[in-house]
Amino acid sequence: MSAAPTDNAQNVVEEKKAKKFLFVSIEGLIGDLAYIMKKEGHEVRYAIIDKAERDVCDGFVEKCDDWRAQIDWADTIIFDDIGFGHIADDLRKKGKAVVGGTPYSDELEDNRRFGQDELASAGVMVLPHWDFTDFDEAIAFVQKNPGRYVLKPNGSAQNEKELSFIGQEDDGADLLNVLLHYKKSWSKKLNSFQLQKFVSGVEVAVGAFFNGKDFAGPVNVNFEHKKMFPGEVGPNTGEMGTLMFWTAQAKIFRETLLKMKAKLAEGGYVGYIDINCIANAKGIYPLEFTSRFGYPTISIQMEGVTSSWGEFFHKLARGEDAELKTKKGFQLGVVVAVPPFPFQDLKAFRRYSEDATIIFKKPAFEGVHLGDVKMVEGDWRLAGQSGYAIIVTGSALTVEDAQKQAYKRVENILIPNMFYRTDIGNKWAHDSDLLHAWEYLY
Repeated sequence: MSAAPTDNAQNVVEEKKAKKFLFVSIEGLIGDLAYIMKKEGHEVRYAIIDKAERDVCDGFVEKCDDWRAQIDWADTIIFDDIGFGHIADDLRKKGKAVVGGTPYSDELEDNRRFGQDELASAGVMVLPHWDFTDFDEAIAFVQKNPGRYVLKPNGSAQNEKELSFIGQEDDGADLLNVLLHYKKSWSKKLNSFQLQKFVSGVEVAVGAFFNGKDFAGPVNVNFEHKKMFPGEVGPNTGEMGTLMFWTAQAKIFRETLLKMKAKLAEGGYVGYIDINCIANAKGIYPLEFTSRFGYPTISIQMEGVTSSWGEFFHKLARGEDAELKTKKGFQLGVVVAVPPFPFQDLKAFRRYSEDATIIFKKPAFEGVHLGDVKMVEGDWRLAGQSGYAIIVTGSALTVEDAQKQAYKRVENILIPNMFYRTDIGNKWAHDSDLLHAWEYLY
């Protein structure tokens, strides 16, 4: 009769002991999560493939150059981006516990037409869209079918956020000018793109973690701020900040991401997946997948999670029931950047930002998350060459209080030439009224 308590006690010990995590990144995006898990007491090793970004997180976590040599050491391997799908699949077939994509999930994000077609086949409502590999064909299409469209790059060009364009004129005249300009200057880089019918509404995203068989709650509803300047002005940056909250479920999840469950399970996807949408009174229209961690999404999510990330990913990678304990209310994150962000310009980075020290007026680091930084002789310094410096977060029961906390933390930081948006979360009062009226958040 005494054997059972002993076994249970042993299981508890096994559950809580330090795990070994190997993080693999192309550009050094996942260092903040690696650092958090190290602080939880887990063993962490971090490999960055891009040589220009390899000093990111130096001094914060243990680094390695050859990640393949660490496979047998690791309990769990975590890939931070699309493009690793085939590798992750092969490792899973060999019995390794892996957080990362599949060839199918990589294609969902990388190929917009495929992603939209898969949503439609799963019973999700999608907007009319047309894919092109020739600018003359796209120009002829808009001339024949005048209207407002959104231009979105396909494939690797999706990373060039400044190439996206949202038409403003009902007859498509502004888009025609853009297409003519792109034909002259971007035809080699932008060799595949999509035109999607424009609809007005609230831009909102919904995401959740998946354990290879099912979603692991809770659901994350978030509002990205993609433009460089306040008021949604300037070039697309990918993201300058985000407002979010966790929920058990919501109609926006049931009508979109939940319908992809069977397709994700068929491929054995493990990790976070997100769908960005436009919602209005007529319905919820998914725009694009992010079938990987989001940045700075994962750092802002940390602000709202009270449970162990290490234990969560240990279970998730093994297909076990995994649940995150989350705070009530809202989390808000602000990206603090330096030149040349959001562009790639090595000369500008070296002139204005390389090795710049991040100064904390007071020794307060709560809510400050790692971007492209390194630790040198006790100082935080800029690393890599992107200018994506740090993410500063706040959390509270109301959006207003979360804003106050996040921006107060930003005020404690000094970086030469730093910039950030000052309006993250300002649209919540307007957007939430509409989303609640349409009952999409319940």
